[in-house]
Amino acid sequence: MAPEMNSMDFKVGELLKEIQLNPLATKAIDRAVSSITDAINNIPNQDVVSKYASGFVRDLLVPSDKSNFKFKSPKSIRIGGSYSIRCVAKPDVNVDLLIRMPKECFHEKDYLNHRYHAKRCLYLCVIEKTLKSSPLVRKIEWKPFQNEARKPVLHLYTVVKDADLSEIIIRIIPTATSLFTASRLSITRNNVRSPTQGDTSRATPYYNSSILEDMFMEENTDFVKNTFNEWKILEDALLLLKVWARNRSSIYTHDCLNGYLISIILSYLATGPGGNQINKSMNVMQIFRVTLKFICSSSSEADGLVLPIFVEKSHYLKAFPIVLYDVTGHTNLLFYMTRTAFTELQDEASWTVNCFEKCRGGGFEEVFMTKVDLAAKFDTCLRINLKGNVKVNASDICSDDGRWRSIEKDVQSVLQQGLSDRAKLVRVIWRSAPFNWNIKEGYGNFGEEPLLVGLLLNSQEKCFRVVDIGPHTENNDEATKYREFWGEKAELRRFKDGTIAESIVWECSSWQRHLIIERITKYVLSNHFLVSQEDIVCVVDQLDFCLHLGGKDPISSSTRLLEAFETLSKRLRLLKDIPLRISSVQPLDPGMFPHTAVFPPEPHPLVYKKGITKKISKLATTCIEPLTVMIQLEGSGNWPLDAKVIASTKAAFLLKICESLQDHWGMHTSAAENEFNVLMDGYAFSLKILHERSLNLLRKDGNDYIKGKRYVDEELFFRSQHSSMINGLHGRYPAYGSAVRLAKRWVSSHLFSSFLEEEATELIVAYLFLRPFPFHAPLTRITGFLRFLRLLSNYDWAFSPLIVDINEDFTSQDEWEIHENFMASRKLSEENVQNLKPAMFLASTYDKKSEAWTKISPNDEILRRMAAYAQSSADLLTKLILQGQNGPYTWECLFRTPMNNYDAVVLLHREKLSYPHHLLFPSTISHGRPVIHGSASKDFQSFIEQHDACLHLKTKERRLLNFRLHTSYEITKKSLNVIHDLIISMLFLITYNKIVMLKNVQHENYLDEIYNFRDLLCLPAEAGAHFVSLIILFDARSTPEQCTISFSILEKPLRTYRSTQKLRSSA
Repeated sequence: MAPEMNSMDFKVGELLKEIQLNPLATKAIDRAVSSITDAINNIPNQDVVSKYASGFVRDLLVPSDKSNFKFKSPKSIRIGGSYSIRCVAKPDVNVDLLIRMPKECFHEKDYLNHRYHAKRCLYLCVIEKTLKSSPLVRKIEWKPFQNEARKPVLHLYTVVKDADLSEIIIRIIPTATSLFTASRLSITRNNVRSPTQGDTSRATPYYNSSILEDMFMEENTDFVKNTFNEWKILEDALLLLKVWARNRSSIYTHDCLNGYLISIILSYLATGPGGNQINKSMNVMQIFRVTLKFICSSSSEADGLVLPIFVEKSHYLKAFPIVLYDVTGHTNLLFYMTRTAFTELQDEASWTVNCFEKCRGGGFEEVFMTKVDLAAKFDTCLRINLKGNVKVNASDICSDDGRWRSIEKDVQSVLQQGLSDRAKLVRVIWRSAPFNWNIKEGYGNFGEEPLLVGLLLNSQEKCFRVVDIGPHTENNDEATKYREFWGEKAELRRFKDGTIAESIVWECSSWQRHLIIERITKYVLSNHFLVSQEDIVCVVDQLDFCLHLGGKDPISSSTRLLEAFETLSKRLRLLKDIPLRISSVQPLDPGMFPHTAVFPPEPHPLVYKKGITKKISKLATTCIEPLTVMIQLEGSGNWPLDAKVIASTKAAFLLKICESLQDHWGMHTSAAENEFNVLMDGYAFSLKILHERSLNLLRKDGNDYIKGKRYVDEELFFRSQHSSMINGLHGRYPAYGSAVRLAKRWVSSHLFSSFLEEEATELIVAYLFLRPFPFHAPLTRITGFLRFLRLLSNYDWAFSPLIVDINEDFTSQDEWEIHENFMASRKLSEENVQNLKPAMFLASTYDKKSEAWTKISPNDEILRRMAAYAQSSADLLTKLILQGQNGPYTWECLFRTPMNNYDAVVLLHREKLSYPHHLLFPSTISHGRPVIHGSASKDFQSFIEQHDACLHLKTKERRLLNFRLHTSYEITKKSLNVIHDLIISMLFLITYNKIVMLKNVQHENYLDEIYNFRDLLCLPAEAGAHFVSLIILFDARSTPEQCTISFSILEKPLRTYRSTQKLRSSA
């Protein structure tokens, strides 16, 4: 633990150095602030009329004669906020200038009916008019203070004259010290008596707190400044807490946490009212932990966050869900915080404390460096367009809480009631102000941005259940409310136990259950807010297109595959006419686990036992992919010790097993060298025998045969261990399978599947579920996929092993052993600079040396490229979730790999591909020059037409087992490096140096040295004769060394190219 803590302290120290302002930057800011202060102090006295902010004053329903006043210079201008206590955290450099408005500008009753807010805005208008001409100010914007529309502030964007600062924003914040008597703004009084509010006796605690906040802002600033004075460690703790909160965008927002509030909490904990929980003997991380634990343990329903303790708090707790008194005891600093926001804040604080205890390395990366935004944190996100909504427009702008905050709370309440226990948290955030707010237009453009909702779902069983049971018929009042809320959707049902209750049924197929959340949210929002279906976007199924075939998820038919395997397994165990009985049968192929296979195998009409013919109405594929099944025999001491003899013995056993299956059950089998296939019930199974004794055979120097055979047994062993663990993982995390399928589809679409094994992808996704910190384990596919992309792009692969503790039973000794193995592999890589060594170290329970899936690849170059692609895809996916499709950037772009990085593209005839229906979408190439054109083969057809039963035998002869185009040719190590798409086997990438050599397995013809870049294009043309449709050459480099060619199987282009000359003449 000590080394981890030392590492944590070092990392924290480096982080603090990076985010703190340097002395030169501080001097630049001081000069800018001094100039702005002088400019404001020199504003002459003048008459102010409502036309300066006509729309704002109009929308607040303040008469013109009540808003006019005579402007006078501020009583004082002082620096507040983080800059005043040296706690600005880059890159957000904000300086708060507190402008104390003089009492002479206000009437004693201006606290009524938004008069104060109108004059406050007009006072800022005069300041804005003056500062527009300042050479230090580049731009001025109006922004709502804490998203409160009735309290705008000015954001001044200064001219930066320091290289360390990208942007300096000076916020002009008016204060109202001593303007009004605090008792008149008691939270039990009503001070908004507009005509639209009939009940004038109703208290306005939010409106009153809005003014009280300005009245006592300077006193609270002094309290914080005095506490932080000459306490460097406390300043560092505040910086760390700001970094922590800023990374969590859903809590660092207008209705939850901000830097000012964090400084208040720290000041409270460091003084008498807070029990002196923080003292000067603590280091920065101790203060950080104490603050988080205080937030976790605070109760919003009992005492809340209370400062100071002697203030009467009962009436505050009735008016606000969360309470934090200011230093004067007159106002609640958390009047804007909702109960949901506080619940989320406590959850984040608690989960962060948990990170310190459970994360390796002390949790620095998870706590301070990982971005926990809305898109990645929540299981489901909604965007609701309320622009022009009838209910929103009907609500009162001048209400106690304001129109937009009231709608936020209403949406949260409706969604929480509709989802009930399906959702642990419903988080609603609406940044209603426009980006470029013209104060003269008032609130005309408010509410144009969509309202964002994040849903943190409960367990899979709860959130995707089909039936919701409501109140029983005996409870009339509750049943009436239930029917009023659900409308025509509610119905009475009798259940198996005899009870009769109100209920809601969301009928759907099993593969559509993830859409239930979308159906519920759209229904309740449409009913209660009159929002059209088109204005509600629920991010749940936008990526389903890449997993569907014919508009349906093929996983729905996986039951037949499992039944076929169970039948085969039973029959194998029942065999008695083989020398050794079969003790275990285990599926190994990813296709045998439908939850992790991109396209689970579909039953083929020509793969049934003798005498059975399955009629088909559609075309059947010619190619059949066999599924690997591993069998183990009972123990025996008569096994040979020679590797060659062991291999022959295994082959003899498999032949005997195939014969027995044919004799006993009439099953069709196919045997060839190293291939023993059993065809039954629409599927082909490839049988393999694992003999554990061969794993312990010593490798003999120079005996490649033994090495190869041992590798086969090692692979079987690794695959058996892996499949068992992954199958169990899916049982614990039902969303794991769909997240893996999306991850594999992405890896394949970008041509990385030949470098990254499917099992490696499964382990990386497994890590997200087993070690989800700083998140909770995802419950939806899109969230899991986004986190996969971010992990792939952000993980420190060069200096850290990825430890996947599937059983969660690794000891410190196990982790030490893994780190030693990792360091040994990195040392070996440094010593062999000439050789490209694997760059990804995946350690698991069964493979602590990372030998199973990443022993050969990906290398460092490919991993960097993969990380760059993942980063780009993650950024795009985040924008799609939060902002929707914008122009050419659509959901499909996540799976389109760029072609501009390569030198040539080879297009095959789509109708000749092995599995053309697995193509995601046709690609188009708008540039390049065609150099080769090929005609389609008539010998190979992707599909077989079976019009009647008499053609059954003929079509059976045309089926191809385990046929893929990329396996038809062998590339020698010193020649071409073939990269292909494993999902559809139709995307090829070839890198080459000066000399290349291609060996055709069938004809054994060798090509001599090739130097010309275009001559190289002969290779795919000859190798893919009658399959290649077109080869397009892009602008090639002048020197062909280390060039890259992409052989991309795309749909045949619609336009027809003219015939080209022979390759030699065109080159």
